[in-house]
Amino acid sequence: MKTVLYKEKAAECFFFLSACISIFAVALICIFLFTNGLPAMKEIGFIDFLSGKKWKPGMDTFGIYPMILGSIYVTAGAIIIGVPAGVLTAIFLTKFCPPRLCKIFKTIIDLMAGVPSVVYGFWGMVVLVPFVKNTFGGNGNCILTASILLGIMILPTIISVSEASLQAVPKTYYEGALALGATKEQSVFFVVLPAAKSGITAGIILGIGRAIGETMAVVMVAGNQARMPNGILRGIRTLTANIVIEMGYAADLHRGALIATGVVLFIFIMVINLLFSILKSKRNI
Repeated sequence: MKTVLYKEKAAECFFFLSACISIFAVALICIFLFTNGLPAMKEIGFIDFLSGKKWKPGMDTFGIYPMILGSIYVTAGAIIIGVPAGVLTAIFLTKFCPPRLCKIFKTIIDLMAGVPSVVYGFWGMVVLVPFVKNTFGGNGNCILTASILLGIMILPTIISVSEASLQAVPKTYYEGALALGATKEQSVFFVVLPAAKSGITAGIILGIGRAIGETMAVVMVAGNQARMPNGILRGIRTLTANIVIEMGYAADLHRGALIATGVVLFIFIMVINLLFSILKSKRNI
């Protein structure tokens, strides 16, 4: 009995230590970002930095407003494409797909989750860019291409979490709806889906986090032009792309401005999570 208690205490201490390490790592990242980014923002000017429309490091002009809009537009496009497709796919796998076919689809989805982002980016360059160019015009390196690519990349996350949430809904909900005379589709969309909306919302949040934090794939297809977005067929640069493109040779105030860009991105993600938490509490999801 004492041996079992000792093992339980050891496991409890191990898990507590793991949690503390995770919190400590996040705290270190926050300290690094804010101690290096805020002084640069203060030197540039908070308003000029956040609302400036020109990014010209050679002239000590650092305005990230075009990159903020670029991140918002690309993420919004990915949500429009990825969320409906991901949720509907999860519903299909849970309630409509034959078991044998379901195993094949799940294997493919797991493989999609493991594909490196640079491979997605290369596929986007070879397939999506020419497709958008020939179909819609422009040079193909644009907001639309990046949105389509990110919409595809967030599918595994949304599908996996949504499917698990749908599977967690008690079968009595579904069977009760059928017993009351509802069709299969009505039972799924009006009973099972609302019951699983908490988990589905979590999956959407994770998908948004992946989309807004993606770098390499976006760098390869978005055009990387630090200018105000002017239509979905024009090139843009996101916050993450701005950091990865210029950090290798940046110094002094330029480097500080890039770290400050990371601060803005960090706050941006925190605000998104906070808004979803507020929405979740108000709707009692």
